[in-house]
Amino acid sequence: MQLAQGYHLTYCTNIHPGETWKEVFLSLKQYLPPLKKDLSPDKPFGIGLRLSNLASKELLEGSNLQEFKVWLSEENLYVFTMNGFPYGGFHHQEVKDDVHKPDWTTEDRVKYTIRLANILAELLPSGMEGGISTSPLSYKPWLLDADETKMNSVYTSCTQHLLQVVEALLEIKQRIGKQIHIDIEPEPDGLLENSDEVISYYDKWLLPRGIKRLQKSEGFDDSQAREAIYQHLQLCYDVCHFALAYEKPSEAFAKLKQAGIKIGKIQLSAALKTKLPEDVETRGELAESFATLAESTYLHQVVERSDDGELTQYPDLTFALQHIRKPNAVEWRTHFHVPLFTEQYNGLQSTQEDVTQVLQLLRKEQITQHLEVETYTWEVLPEEIKTDLPESIKREMQWVLQSINNTNNAEDSSSERGRAHEVSHR
Repeated sequence: MQLAQGYHLTYCTNIHPGETWKEVFLSLKQYLPPLKKDLSPDKPFGIGLRLSNLASKELLEGSNLQEFKVWLSEENLYVFTMNGFPYGGFHHQEVKDDVHKPDWTTEDRVKYTIRLANILAELLPSGMEGGISTSPLSYKPWLLDADETKMNSVYTSCTQHLLQVVEALLEIKQRIGKQIHIDIEPEPDGLLENSDEVISYYDKWLLPRGIKRLQKSEGFDDSQAREAIYQHLQLCYDVCHFALAYEKPSEAFAKLKQAGIKIGKIQLSAALKTKLPEDVETRGELAESFATLAESTYLHQVVERSDDGELTQYPDLTFALQHIRKPNAVEWRTHFHVPLFTEQYNGLQSTQEDVTQVLQLLRKEQITQHLEVETYTWEVLPEEIKTDLPESIKREMQWVLQSINNTNNAEDSSSERGRAHEVSHR
């Protein structure tokens, strides 16, 4: 839905199982009209569409795309952002590091992303920009033994493939006037994990190689080529992921702005966190609470902060639990997209405060146009914090709406947390 502040707010439909177009369309029909009726009865309601590679191909078969467009019009719905990160299956199977396959070293990732861009160009309302979030190039643990030559090859391949997509987006813009950007999504253990790595990648790879390529392929001068890269390759700021990097939103936004990198989409999501007791022998109960979340579907990386500020990463929760009694560890943050509306989970906490800080910053400056709630772990949450899915989605959206529409500009973060706590118990 479009908010008064100029933002488009939705939730990511990757929370609904479905890898075929038929399954995706059925879930959209089931969940979107009732949600729109509750949250935006008199105005258009936006969709954050997730299509697997298979579903994207099937949507372009026969009359499927035209039928979808007719349904969107009849229901007063519109698509403005897509999730192009998970390529294959995302539910009812072990996903783990397969979520990064195929990575940006492959032609398959290029073809899939360009296909999504062409679909979005058909669906995107006139005068509105569209975005597609994508993987952070590749997955670091696959490259632990790579030497400098191999790493240069990986970065070169990823960069050339992304620039190939930029050229396709420029063609779409020239042909039908639709502005679409690819939003690179840093996450723990991704080849790009944080703002410093993103900025370094732009400076060392994207801009030098991209400017030369677009000068040759498009006839651009230096300034035009640079602007095309910044316009069509942006950042997906997943709040959970940046909280795991222990980056404060205000500092990350400032660094990215200084570097000229645009934020195409903010995914509103929260990670699990906990302060570790000083007495390491009392951490057994904490380990039991975390163990209930060590499920086999998704990666749940853990980033540990020590008493001297050093960060240690574990590739998954099961590995981290072996180190929970580490004496100088003081805090854990875990990649588990928990609901936004509460900051307490069976003795554990969340990084809800980071989401609140982001929404507070958005009231002062339009950092992006696209906001997407991305709580996708409903299926694997412990039973005691599960609720009916439609009600859960609505509750997440209502929490965001109340937070971003709050006109009190007070800087006191404790009062913000108090309001969030109040919402969570209504």
